[in-house]
Amino acid sequence: MTRRYDTVCFDLYGTLVDIRTDEYDKAAWEKLRAFLNDSGIGVHYVDQWFLRDLLEQSLIREQARAAERVRAAGISDCADEDLEPDRAEGFRSLFAVAAPQGRADAVWQAQADEMAARAAWEFRKATIRHIGLYPGAQELLRRLRRSGFTTVLVTNAQACYTAPELEMLRLDALFDQIVISSEESLKKPRPEIFQRALARVDGVPERAVMVGNDERCDILGARAAGMDGVYICSGISPQTDPERSEAAVLSLDHPDYDALTAFLLGD
Repeated sequence: MTRRYDTVCFDLYGTLVDIRTDEYDKAAWEKLRAFLNDSGIGVHYVDQWFLRDLLEQSLIREQARAAERVRAAGISDCADEDLEPDRAEGFRSLFAVAAPQGRADAVWQAQADEMAARAAWEFRKATIRHIGLYPGAQELLRRLRRSGFTTVLVTNAQACYTAPELEMLRLDALFDQIVISSEESLKKPRPEIFQRALARVDGVPERAVMVGNDERCDILGARAAGMDGVYICSGISPQTDPERSEAAVLSLDHPDYDALTAFLLGD
């Protein structure tokens, strides 16, 4: 049987990774506050709720900058809900206030950026209640690459959280390209994010398929970009999603990677 696809794009959370987080946990915010105060570069926050407000204000500002970047890319019809501000900028702003007078130089900026990345990861770890790969996720990606497929991650996520998680779960080396919405200022289901992902691996939509657990973002979004979609109904799929997607070329009622592999290989 002739293979239908050359490029397989994957969502991350709910498709390859099972995760539960709680960003409202008081203890997580207290851990972030303690990390900042112990950073050694003069930052001191006495109130975790004030800290949370600062990050929220930064996110609002970054939302506006994301809109500017999208317009500069020639996209004029993007709704606010399809923009993706970069939370890393908020963590950087927490250290910017501690810059010594006259030290807005590259050395200071590099130090602040490193500390901000560490702060973001410390906070993220404190919010995680469960994280793990669905059984067989690594072998799925390895087998597809051995079989000649190009594998691409296309995820609605924050790079400051997702990049270290990919490394921790040993997924980072299993993709030919990684596309994270916070680095694009756009998120799924906008077709442009799929188009960008394919362009970076010289893929074409008619020979590409998106695998994901969110019908609107993954299946309908991919279809708008001219791609097929495989829908996985997982434990963290949106509650409003159907058990089977009529818009998908294949629907699975759980992360059934054997069935997915057989479909992709044409077995």
